[in-house]
Amino acid sequence: MEADFVIVGAGSAGCAMAYRLSEAGASVIVIEHGGSDAGPFIKMPGALSYPMNMKTYDWGYQSEPEPHLGGRRLATPRGKVIGGSSSINGMVYVRGHACDFDTWAEMGADGWSYADVLPYFKRMESWHDGGHGGDPAWRGTNGPLHVTRGKRDNPLTRAFVEAGRQAGYPTTDDYNGEQQEGFGPMEATIWQGRRWSAAEAYLKPALKRSTCELIRAHAQRVVIEDHRAKGVEVLRKGRTEVIAARREVILAASSINSPKLLMLSGIGPAAHLAEHGIAVVADRPGVGQNLQDHLELYLQMAATQPVSLYKYWNLLGKTFVGAQWLLTKGGPGASNQFESAAFVRSRAGVRYPDIQYHFLPIAVRYDGQAAAEGHGFQAHVGPMRSKSRGAVTLASGDPMAAPKIAFNYMSHEDDWRDFRACIRLTREIFAQKVFKPFAGHEIQPGKAVQSDDALNDFIRDHVESAYHPCGSARMGRADDPMAVVDPQCRVIGVEGLRLADSSIFPQITNGNLNGPSIMVGEKAADHILGRAPLPPENAAPWINPNWQISQR
Repeated sequence: MEADFVIVGAGSAGCAMAYRLSEAGASVIVIEHGGSDAGPFIKMPGALSYPMNMKTYDWGYQSEPEPHLGGRRLATPRGKVIGGSSSINGMVYVRGHACDFDTWAEMGADGWSYADVLPYFKRMESWHDGGHGGDPAWRGTNGPLHVTRGKRDNPLTRAFVEAGRQAGYPTTDDYNGEQQEGFGPMEATIWQGRRWSAAEAYLKPALKRSTCELIRAHAQRVVIEDHRAKGVEVLRKGRTEVIAARREVILAASSINSPKLLMLSGIGPAAHLAEHGIAVVADRPGVGQNLQDHLELYLQMAATQPVSLYKYWNLLGKTFVGAQWLLTKGGPGASNQFESAAFVRSRAGVRYPDIQYHFLPIAVRYDGQAAAEGHGFQAHVGPMRSKSRGAVTLASGDPMAAPKIAFNYMSHEDDWRDFRACIRLTREIFAQKVFKPFAGHEIQPGKAVQSDDALNDFIRDHVESAYHPCGSARMGRADDPMAVVDPQCRVIGVEGLRLADSSIFPQITNGNLNGPSIMVGEKAADHILGRAPLPPENAAPWINPNWQISQR
C-alpha cells in the first residue's frame, strides 16, 4: 500500500492532480471516503437539488449557530463521493475575475496572478460556445473539462439579460473571457446532457492508467516522522492501515476537511491542538482560520404567463422530464437551468464586480423545497467579497467527529449595506420594460419590505449559503505567520506535505468556486512535479472606464 504520491480526497483539485501526476508517470493512490457517482441524481443536471441533500453523497455538515443570523445553523454540504463537490454542485462554471487572482498575488501568493493562472484555466477547458459568441482567444479547447452553455430557449432567461441592458448595464458574451462585468449567458460543466464532474473529466481517465489507484477509506491523520510526511493513516473496512507515500502526501479534502486533517496531524494553532491532546508538529495559527463563503438571497416574482418551469413541478412533470432525459439526454433535465448570469458593481468606486446573479426561470429553493405559488422566476443574488471571516476548528480529537464550522456570516457592517443594495438593484432589474409581459407581484421579499430595517430583517431570516467555503488554510509567503502553504502549495513547517484545494485561496473569488478549485489542482501538479509553470499570459481584462464615478 504505497505510491509516489498519496492524495487525500477525490474532489475537484484531487482528481485534477491524480490525472496530471499519473500522466507524468508517477504512481498515485487517491483516498476517498465517498463512493460511486453512478445513478441519475448525480448524472442528470436538472436533478441538482437531490444529491446535495442525500447522506450517500454529502458529508452533511452544518455551521454552528450563526450569531448575526438569529442563531440559525446553515447547511454546509461537501461532496462525499468521487468528484467531491463537483458531483453534487450546481455545475455553474466561473473562473473568477482577473483582479481576484492579482489580489492573491498581492496577498503573498507569488506566481498566482491572473497572468499566471490564465494558462491553467485554458489547459483544463474544452470550451463550447454553443453558437452564443464569446472570447475564443481567452479560452481553452483541448482540456479534460467540458464547459458548455444552455439552450437559453426560455423567454424569461433571455428577458433577464435584456432587462440588465435596459437598466443601463453592459452585456457580455463571455464572463469567463475578457469582460466579466455585465449580463449574459451562464456556463456549466455539462457535456452531452450529463454532469461533467472532475471525476468524469480527470479521475476516470486517470484510473485507466496502471499508475493510478483509488482506495475507499476514511483518512484519520497524516503520518509525520522527523517533520516529514511519510503517509496517511486510514480507517479501511474497520481496520486502521497506513498508506505510504514515497515522495509526498497531498491533501485535497475540501476547505472543511483539509484543515481538520492538518490539525488531527499536529499542524495548527498550538493551544487549540493542546486542548484536544494532540502533540504539536508545527504551530501554524492560520490553520482553520480565514474561512470565507458567499451568501445569497432568492428574489422571487410571480409570473403572469405560464412560461416558467413550474409546469414540470409535479409528479407527472418530473416523471416526464426524467424519462425524456434517460432516453435522449435532452429536454429540461439536460440543463441545470442556470442559463443567464450577471456580474455587476454595487456602487461607484468599486473597481470590478462585487455582486453575482444566477437567474432561474422558476420560483423554488436551491434544495428543491417550497415551490412558490405557481409560475414564477427568481434571481439568486449576493455580494462577492464579504469582509466577514470565520473558522474551522476541531470539535474533538476523534477523526470520525465532524469539525466545528463557524462562518461568522454578516459580522461586518458593510455586508448589510451590500445585501440591501443587492435587493434594491434586483427590484429595479425586474421592473424593466422587457419583464412587463411576465412579471406579477413580488413573492419574496414582498413589496412591503422597503426600509433598511425591514430589509435587514429579511436578510437575517432568509439569506442562504451559496456553498462556496474556502480560505481556511491560506497560501502566502513562507515568512507569513498566518499562511499555511507557500506558493508551491507546500505546507509550511513539514516536509513532503502539500495542500491544494479551495482551502488555500487567500481571498474568495468572484462566482462559483469549482473552476478555480480545479485550476489549483492543475497548477499544483506542475509544482509537485518540479516543472516550470506555464508561461504567463498578459491579457488585460476589461475594467469599466467609469468605475470611479458610476455604478454601471
